[in-house]
Amino acid sequence: MSLTGAPAKPPRFAIVDVLRGVAIVAMVIYHCAWDLSYFQLIPIDITVDTGWRIFQHLILGGFLLLVGLSLVLAHGRGILWPSFWRRFAMIAAGAAAVTIGTYILFPETFVFFGILHAIALFSLMALPFLRLPPWLTALVGAVFLIVPLFFSNVAFNDPRIAWIGFWEVPPATNDLVPIFPWFGMVLVGMALARLVLASPLATTIAAWKPASILRPLIVLGRWSLIIYLVHQPILLGIIYPIANARPADAPTRVDSFVSSCVATCKANGNTDDHCTAYCGCAVERIVRDDLWSVIEQPTSSPEQNAAIADIARQCTATMPSNLGVTPPAQ
Repeated sequence: MSLTGAPAKPPRFAIVDVLRGVAIVAMVIYHCAWDLSYFQLIPIDITVDTGWRIFQHLILGGFLLLVGLSLVLAHGRGILWPSFWRRFAMIAAGAAAVTIGTYILFPETFVFFGILHAIALFSLMALPFLRLPPWLTALVGAVFLIVPLFFSNVAFNDPRIAWIGFWEVPPATNDLVPIFPWFGMVLVGMALARLVLASPLATTIAAWKPASILRPLIVLGRWSLIIYLVHQPILLGIIYPIANARPADAPTRVDSFVSSCVATCKANGNTDDHCTAYCGCAVERIVRDDLWSVIEQPTSSPEQNAAIADIARQCTATMPSNLGVTPPAQ
């Protein structure tokens, strides 16, 4: 406690800045891959690829864990309200900028509750847990993480309440970080920070001096919010002109779709002839009915699922019986 009676300014742990720097670098890598995939500059759809989806969830979980850690480090001795509201306002403003920017660029899949929206709300929700025992905070966090594994309801498919979680089919948006399960990661981070600070390990961590090779990560970690806001416009400013400058003989969206479809079909154990015929039928239906905007949505939606099911039904009906079982249309 300071002489003025206000909470003392907490010490800064370099390891947190390093970890935050690692997380922001990973996020930039993921978004770069997402942009390349969206503009079909790489032969993979990272929104459905298992490895990339795991990578995305690790990044998101890491960021939210660090949100919990940072809240305890900054306000565990007493909430520093001016700094809390200043950072909250910056994050909220950033979230609004993301919504406006994505609505302009991707009106059908704009971000209405992404990572910044979640951090702003979760920071408010987490304040009461600064005074609760760590074991209780961890227990509540576990509930948030586990409940979505056992409960879902079609009502939560509605974008107006999808930010809560529990959907059966996620709404069409480029980024969605719902309360369930992701607030649980913030609470786990808070519990972990409280336990570490109450142990002898805290002194060792506080005294740790990073090697010079890690200094760039510290800088990135301390400017993570600004980097998050500007990195996508920079990436799009580089990648979009490259996508438009592709030679006339570059693979078209039809080529890319067929290639991806055939690869998925073969991975399901079907023959080359079957996959070629089925994917040819699927892309013919997409072109005929102008379904590209639906099929290429980055996240699953009821409209997309219905279109895929209809294509599968039509193409299955046209397949020769000797070609085997038809795979999904994507």
